[in-house]
Amino acid sequence: MSAKLVVYFTANGHALYRWGGSGLELESRFSPDEQGLDSFRVHLKGHRGALVYVIADLAGEDFHEDQIPYLRGGDRQSVIDRRLAARYRDTRLATALTLGLVSGERRSERLLLASFTNAQQFTDWLDALAESGARLSGVYSVPLLAPALLARLGVRSGRAFVVSVNSTGLRQCYVEDGHLRFARLERIADMAPQALGPFVRAEMLRLVQYLGTLRAMPREGPPVQVLVIAPAALRASFEQALVSDLRLVFRTVDINEAAQKVGIKRLPADASGELLFLHLAVRSAPKEQFARGEDRRSYFLWRLQRAIVFTGAAGFAACLLVAGARAYDLFSEKNQISALRQEAQAAVQQYERKTATFPVTQTTTDNLKATVVEFTKIAGQSASPEPALAYLSQVVEKFPQMEIESVQWRVGKPEGRDTGAEAPGTAAKPVAPAAGAASAPGMMQMIEVSGHVNATRRSDYRAITGQVQQFAEGLRSDPSWRILRTVLPFDVTPEGTLSGDIGLTEGTEAPRFSITVGKVLR
Repeated sequence: MSAKLVVYFTANGHALYRWGGSGLELESRFSPDEQGLDSFRVHLKGHRGALVYVIADLAGEDFHEDQIPYLRGGDRQSVIDRRLAARYRDTRLATALTLGLVSGERRSERLLLASFTNAQQFTDWLDALAESGARLSGVYSVPLLAPALLARLGVRSGRAFVVSVNSTGLRQCYVEDGHLRFARLERIADMAPQALGPFVRAEMLRLVQYLGTLRAMPREGPPVQVLVIAPAALRASFEQALVSDLRLVFRTVDINEAAQKVGIKRLPADASGELLFLHLAVRSAPKEQFARGEDRRSYFLWRLQRAIVFTGAAGFAACLLVAGARAYDLFSEKNQISALRQEAQAAVQQYERKTATFPVTQTTTDNLKATVVEFTKIAGQSASPEPALAYLSQVVEKFPQMEIESVQWRVGKPEGRDTGAEAPGTAAKPVAPAAGAASAPGMMQMIEVSGHVNATRRSDYRAITGQVQQFAEGLRSDPSWRILRTVLPFDVTPEGTLSGDIGLTEGTEAPRFSITVGKVLR
């Protein structure tokens, strides 16, 4: 893992901190001259590939509020670059902080343009970082980190000031709804510790009056909260001097308490307020910073490399999971296969034990199986007369005038006489088969019904013939049965001639009929 270095850049000198497991540790100090720059270059030779955070705490800062049309993407960045170029001579360390949108006839975006009055003082030090192979994460200022500090202290909305006593002086930052609006640094090098409390109050009143002149802060309104981070030894004197009024509400926070809320595990006894901001730069660095993309190119490549490595690791882990799942499935299937083989072997052994008790036959087991299968098929094609006779009984009950003399049931294929052949002395009338029946049926069960008609004058041959035909149609009430042959009492075809005794006397024998129906075996 790459080491993390923090450069605290001030006008009096620069300090290099190393980020460790317990927090920031001072590694070296450098003077702000050529000798210090050479020492800085030598020191960086042992930190190739390290991540470097530069935090500036200088008095020469410029803040300017501006508005641009509401844009997105590359168009917005082009407009911002033009505004920065028009405002500052050197834009290498310049940025634009968004302050929100302005609604009206034309939608606009409020920006806070920020830079340093003397950006040249950073040039040689940034070049030394690039030459050493270190990766510049960003160039921040203490005011850029003030909104993050206020959020850690419990102030996330509204107007508020955060005041800290740093080694460089008294740092005052004005924040509105989580956005930096203004900041300044006042020197306190020759001031007695007891005079710091009254000095803070006086400077805050001057700053409020100045911001009202700039219209960055309303002249009238609710009191504004002021969070003062004081050294532990001076907290009592600060609370005594910082008396709240209708305009400002002071709240004194011990630096040790603030360090706990920021996340610093161990704070040196003589620590100043800048350590809070340096810690936040590493742990909660804001998106806005001053360095250009060219100066952070190695950092972007490092992030891309890490993203590729993490993606590859995640893909490899996913492959391992899939491979593990497949291996588990394969192991389970092998166990199932082994169990099935054991069951099959047990079944074979049980089958051999049972077949050993069978009597000795002159053929093989396969032939016996084939014989049983064929016998089952033949048995399935055989028919019993009971269903057919029950069906005939149901039809005869509907025709009480029919006197049934004989019923013949058989199984076989229809013969010529069963498909409409003439019988001697009578007329055979074939009836059309049922719809959908096969023209050449196979095995069928057949019923031949013979009888005569009662309750009708024997001389009324038309009535007798009609009743026989109705009875034949009744036998076709089930579509699976069809008429194979009908022998009527009289020849009623156009070719025949009605002759003989047709029943002049009632004693004449009643005319007989014969109907054959069949049903295909399935």
